[in-house]
Amino acid sequence: MEYLSDKSSVAKMDKNLEKISPFELKNRLIEMADESVKKMAHVMLNAGRGNPNWIATEAREAFFILGSFAIAESRRVMDMPEGIAGIPQKEGIAQRFELWLKTHEGEPGIGLLKRTYNYMLMEHAVDPDSLVHEWAESMAGNQYPMPDRILKYTEILVRDYLNREMCDGRPPQGNFDLFATEGGTAGMCYVFDSLEENFLLHRGDSIALMVPAFTPYIEIPELTRYDYDVLNISADTIDENGLHTWQYKVEDINKLRDPKYKALFVINPSNPPSYELNKECVDAIKDVVNRWNPNLMIITDDVYGTFVPGFRSLLADLPFNTICVYSFSKYFGATGWRIAVNAIHENNVFDKLIAALPRKRKSELAKRYGSLTTDVEKMKFIDRMVADSRQVALNHTAGLSLPQQMQMSLFAAFSLLDKEDKYRHAMLNLIHSRLKALWDNTGFILPDDPLRAGYYSEIDMLVWAKKFYGDDFVHYLKSTYNPLNVVFRLATETGLVVLNGGGFDGPEWSIRVSLANLNEKDYIKIGLSIRRILNEYAEKWKSENKS
Repeated sequence: MEYLSDKSSVAKMDKNLEKISPFELKNRLIEMADESVKKMAHVMLNAGRGNPNWIATEAREAFFILGSFAIAESRRVMDMPEGIAGIPQKEGIAQRFELWLKTHEGEPGIGLLKRTYNYMLMEHAVDPDSLVHEWAESMAGNQYPMPDRILKYTEILVRDYLNREMCDGRPPQGNFDLFATEGGTAGMCYVFDSLEENFLLHRGDSIALMVPAFTPYIEIPELTRYDYDVLNISADTIDENGLHTWQYKVEDINKLRDPKYKALFVINPSNPPSYELNKECVDAIKDVVNRWNPNLMIITDDVYGTFVPGFRSLLADLPFNTICVYSFSKYFGATGWRIAVNAIHENNVFDKLIAALPRKRKSELAKRYGSLTTDVEKMKFIDRMVADSRQVALNHTAGLSLPQQMQMSLFAAFSLLDKEDKYRHAMLNLIHSRLKALWDNTGFILPDDPLRAGYYSEIDMLVWAKKFYGDDFVHYLKSTYNPLNVVFRLATETGLVVLNGGGFDGPEWSIRVSLANLNEKDYIKIGLSIRRILNEYAEKWKSENKS
């Protein structure tokens, strides 16, 4: 594969590879890295995906031991030797649960179950039998979700969690309605679909996307079904030292004052730069909504918010206009659980815009949702989203599975009851030590920034090419090599897999490294390899200049 060596040129590089999603490109890089393993005995390191290599244990321990209680409750009702049991019964179940907790005192997970039970009784005055019955049925998984949008007590726990983690403990007045989804990706798809189905967005409409961005937010609007006219608002601010701050220019945000822009899609903290929106950007967005474009629909994906202490989502600052997609996957090491929620304030612009639709559109929606209610006009947007997720006709079987909702409840409770934030501090120390190992070994400078989540790091090679070798070298790189050359070289020469930042609509010569899925020593290797490749480019440039 000579064309991938440092002799490759723009003409020789397969230009089609620039067009595919970086996550598809990743598979090609892994194939190449595997070949490198065979030939060069390198260990393949995949820092492309954001799947964490840790798990939160206590909430899982509580989940698994709670299963034994649910089975015992089922066997109380019916216990056949062939392995058939009944279903949990509500009457007196709380008293039996309290006795069971005492019997299993000290076993892994029991402490969290006891604290969560007491929290729900003391903070929300819930009916004990109803609560424990929901838990037992959730563990048994013997019923359809009811309510289908989210279970009653799951919603209470997860709402409290979002108030703390997404609203910095200072939520707006009123409540958020939640829809439990099969991971953040499903939640994202449901948002796009229901905005379209309810005539809040139409094919060809103008929307805005804050980039760099997780690639589905880039790719979905381009699909034939949507074909939106997309304004990219780029995080291209540079500080006095010539380094990226990964924030947005106020003048670019102010373009949203034009009411032709119907929706704004945000990932906050960003993916891949991994920075929270600063106050200047948030204030600019608030000004756009409050003074110029009051019907702007904001969809914010806040999965990395828990990695920034004191994080505050646009959901908290602009609750009327915002849908929040939040996944439990990253913070708790739970990508395989597929658990997330879509959160919308009970008083919101989506319901307002539906109520203002022309009579013809309302008639079409009455026909679409008429099998579910006799008064479609009063049906909330979030409930329409639930119905749309099952093509309306299967609404009676909609909803996230009960065991998934139970694990989500326990993750939320675990975080809520960790008053000293021990888990958060340990988690941040883990990824920040990896971030330091990466950057220290590149020889590049990473300034301190309280807004940095650090889950990913985006390294713009041209910034450092300019700092170390000047503008002429930058021109040489851009005219001689394809921007994908760095990621291909890392894969073929060292077995390292990173993704191209350009695939996320970031700087073309940037590379995206996940800090979540490798060990600290691996990031040392990545950092050293990145600097070595830059130096080799420079040596080639110097030798060509001499000749």
